[in-house]
Amino acid sequence: MATGGLMGGIYKPLTDQQIETIHQKALDILEQVGVGYEDNLEALEMLEKAGCNIESKARKIFMPRDLVTKMVNKAPGEFTLYSRDGKNDLFIGKDRVYAGTGGTTVSILDLETGKMRETLLKDQYEISKLVDTLDHIHFYQSAVVPLDIPGERYDPNILFAAMMGTNKHIMFGCNFRSGLRESFKIASMVVGGEENLRAKPVFSISACVIISPLKFCSQSVANIQQAAKLGIPTTITSAPMSGSTAPMTMAGTLLQTHAEELAGITLHQLTVTGAPVMYGALPARADMKTMGYRGGAIECGMMQAAQHQLSQRIDIPNYASSGLSDSKVPDAQAGWEKAFTTLLAVMGGNNYIHHAAGMLESMNAVAFEQYIIDDEIIGASCNLLKGICVDEEHLGFDAIAEVGPGGHYLMSPHTLKHMRSEYFQGNGISHTGNRNAWEKQGSPDTWQRANEMAKAIIYNDTAPKIDRNIETKIRDQFDIALDMGKPTH
Repeated sequence: MATGGLMGGIYKPLTDQQIETIHQKALDILEQVGVGYEDNLEALEMLEKAGCNIESKARKIFMPRDLVTKMVNKAPGEFTLYSRDGKNDLFIGKDRVYAGTGGTTVSILDLETGKMRETLLKDQYEISKLVDTLDHIHFYQSAVVPLDIPGERYDPNILFAAMMGTNKHIMFGCNFRSGLRESFKIASMVVGGEENLRAKPVFSISACVIISPLKFCSQSVANIQQAAKLGIPTTITSAPMSGSTAPMTMAGTLLQTHAEELAGITLHQLTVTGAPVMYGALPARADMKTMGYRGGAIECGMMQAAQHQLSQRIDIPNYASSGLSDSKVPDAQAGWEKAFTTLLAVMGGNNYIHHAAGMLESMNAVAFEQYIIDDEIIGASCNLLKGICVDEEHLGFDAIAEVGPGGHYLMSPHTLKHMRSEYFQGNGISHTGNRNAWEKQGSPDTWQRANEMAKAIIYNDTAPKIDRNIETKIRDQFDIALDMGKPTH
């Protein structure tokens, strides 16, 4: 059973006063330091009309704090990211927790050889098919960049392949406005028309609107504006690294990231007031020895919990990150780095935690087996949020009285009633038998067990998630490259 939507917020690294200090200082940054911009920023005129001061020579936008506060307050505090079958709808906001995939990597561990290879469009379909069966992965965020697809065909093919594999909510980073329009049309055909899609968006987009530090990306801004007009939920992403594209300190990184998010959300709400948007702060840490990305650092989990607190200061659902690892394969290092960051993100109450499943090598690779393992980590982490129920039934006084001193509870009705619901059951990847049984199975490690489980799901000849007649119509109208009849293994 899926465990999404449980309430977090039990780990809060920032005090109320610290949250307020960061928020007010972020408004100071937007008003006094300003936000830079690239050439061809189409939103420039809109921002100036709204009251922003534009210094064209310096390419800076100064945003009055009253304007920022007004527009941020217009964004909805809660909304739903829909699944196609209604079984995995995500009602996000407050401290409700959901976790899923992420990535857009260009490398994957091959399921047969265990060696790294380039990602293909078929991988997008097979990963989404795998994720569709894993109860504790609540949504599918596009995992790979198919290197066998030209850039201009990327957006519609990415969405189509994912929709063929899963009914869960899909998010992806749309590259082109034409691609977003085509993706919107494809999704409309799948759900029965544009009105149905606008009423219940089954896909959303993420866009790195800010190039840290403090600079608008013209292409991403254009994409979020188009998505807002289409009624597609949007994430305003900002991903600075401490010591590289943000101050070295965690507090400084949080401050800059919050300012960047406020700027992006203001622009989004000026485009379409009240359009669904997520606060997409993804603060990270740079490895000062190599200047590489330290995705598995414990501080990433700490800052992510803090970012949720800051998103709640302005009452906007947040998009978060966890489950990243610097490990190259599904090993012990991957296990502890993923468990720490995912547990902190879940306990912090983050609403939409992407990257939580499948990722390796600091966002450079994914592995089919890792999705199985991470499903277990996410499920266990979310199970913590249930707490311990202490009521008359769960106290078991009558059962204790019935068994009495020296007895046992193996056949107690109380045991039979609660044995499958009281404790986290897992998906079967954790080996819980004795050593003799394990040795008879060939002494498989976790990676080997996950490999067999992934193959059983991916190689299973299940029906695609798009009706065959609709699939044919989509292929007739769009340049779809996914070949369902050509096995990759």
